[in-house]
Amino acid sequence: MKPIFTRGPSFTLRLSIVIACCVGLLIADNKYNLFSPARVYLNSIVAPIQYIADAPQKLFSSFSENIMTRQALVDRNQQLEKDNLHLKADRLLLGQLQSENKQLRELLNSEKKFKYKRMITEVMSLRSDPFTHQLLIDKGALNGVYLGQPVINEQGVVGQVSQVGSTTSRVVLIVDATHGIPVRVQRNDVIAIVHGSGAWDQLKVPFVQSNADIKEGDLLVTSGLGGRFPAGYPVAKISRFEYQEGELYATVTATPVADLDRSRYLLLLWNDDPLADADLTLDTPELFDAPVQ
Repeated sequence: MKPIFTRGPSFTLRLSIVIACCVGLLIADNKYNLFSPARVYLNSIVAPIQYIADAPQKLFSSFSENIMTRQALVDRNQQLEKDNLHLKADRLLLGQLQSENKQLRELLNSEKKFKYKRMITEVMSLRSDPFTHQLLIDKGALNGVYLGQPVINEQGVVGQVSQVGSTTSRVVLIVDATHGIPVRVQRNDVIAIVHGSGAWDQLKVPFVQSNADIKEGDLLVTSGLGGRFPAGYPVAKISRFEYQEGELYATVTATPVADLDRSRYLLLLWNDDPLADADLTLDTPELFDAPVQ
């Protein structure tokens, strides 16, 4: 008689097959980027859900802004007028500096120009855990956003775009453990590379010679190397510089200048450097500005 219930493969065998398939898919995606088109479509599909999930927060923010007292609005307007006056004064100085810079470049026969397109974007959500630090923003491929695009706020560098959907994108922050960016010390132009540590308030600066002219409090700005970030944007300040006799490298850490977990609005930059269109590789340390580093 044929048994009613047939015994299939053991649970251990089925689990092993599933794990092997998962590992194979992860390796294929990591090495050959096979599922990038699928991720773009999936991002587009879930975008409406993300907007709906973000709606209550926007509604609450709008309600809070509408119930501000008249005196608060008057005080805010006065402060904005003062800030505007300072900005106008700075603009006068900037015009003079631009004129002098143009004359010097003409003397040096240099054609380099710094004209970067910018776009404001709003943060929709924050994803943070021991393994990743990312933001979701409300701009995507339809707005011209591209992979590896620099992202800043009014304080300094925030990160760069790591995934692009049609109407939303993900930004990997500079504190993410997979991110790195080439910088220079503003005081003396010493070159270094800043890596994320996985902590909100700390960055690593590896491979710094023990006799390097770097001090606590030094400001690190983007160097422009790697073709991702334009040069000159603030990144971090040196918070610790220690070395022991006989050691080749010093222990150096830095603190981000930007409040990465408090920004509501960010700026997307378009870099005119042709290297900025290079593919973003998450495990290629040679691309110093890519979110791998």
